[in-house]
Amino acid sequence: MTMRAMTITEDHRLELAELPEPVPSPGEVLIDVVAAGVNRADLAQTAGQYPPPPGASELPGLEISGYRRDTGEKVVALLAGGGYAEVVAVPEDLLLPVPDDMGMIEAAGVVEVAATVISNLVLEAGLHEGETILIQGGTGGIGSVAIQIARHLGARVLTTVGSDEAVATARDLGADMAWNRRTTDLLEAVRETGGADVILDVVGGQSLPEHVKMLRENGRLVIIGTLGGASGELPIGLLMSKRGRVIGTTLRSRPVEMKRGILEATRYLVWPLLASGELQVPIHGRFPLERAEEAHTVLREGGHLGKVILEVAKPPSNSGRGRRRRAPQA
Repeated sequence: MTMRAMTITEDHRLELAELPEPVPSPGEVLIDVVAAGVNRADLAQTAGQYPPPPGASELPGLEISGYRRDTGEKVVALLAGGGYAEVVAVPEDLLLPVPDDMGMIEAAGVVEVAATVISNLVLEAGLHEGETILIQGGTGGIGSVAIQIARHLGARVLTTVGSDEAVATARDLGADMAWNRRTTDLLEAVRETGGADVILDVVGGQSLPEHVKMLRENGRLVIIGTLGGASGELPIGLLMSKRGRVIGTTLRSRPVEMKRGILEATRYLVWPLLASGELQVPIHGRFPLERAEEAHTVLREGGHLGKVILEVAKPPSNSGRGRRRRAPQA
């Protein structure tokens, strides 16, 4: 059988193609995809800067919602690649049930961001009640969720945004203080508030010296992105004097066993917040699969609130294929 999927061309464009469905390996199941979340890693992979781990699909896409082909259950899946397609093969350990009362389209943008936030704020940085965290990019997919989870953990939340208008949005999400990074001396602003115990850094390289200066004693700088460059100067003496730590992490390339532990923690900590409505994952926009380039442009230009979603499954009335059985959507 074949499926529609977005492939990456040699000149780094996304192109719709008809490909064979994946064949599951032992321990994997097939998922009929409803929707896929769009992440900055997808942009980097398309640009040729972030190849998939060995053995992973060459297609972009790190998270999906869909139906298990074997049982019909509604699930979300954390992928190492392949989500921009109608069918994915994924280790059964990397599936979670769709959160209660959440639609399938909205669910597609949950698991990658939630797992990233939990793995970095909780499992890596050990953020706890009463601490102060600085979250870079407070209205993006990761930032908007990180603000809410950090607030739930009892932390004081500082964040940066890309415009004056977005300051109010970040405050509405739960940030105690938010600054326009384009017009604010961030180092001075954070120092005036007393510094940060944890910094969630999506900038990397050029920001290393300032971030170390912002840390309190025993502070943790967690680097999860390199928007500002892949290398930079680290003031080691200052870091040592503060007994600080620099933690660099990725989620995509971790082994399945490690991801399974992260997903267990994510389900335990985040799924109840989603079910109760205490945590919201904002959806900035939805695009059909064939318009994935436009979805990437939204992330590339910035200024969006929350997640961008690709609607992968064709509406039943238009599919006309009759090649799959889908469980009815509740």
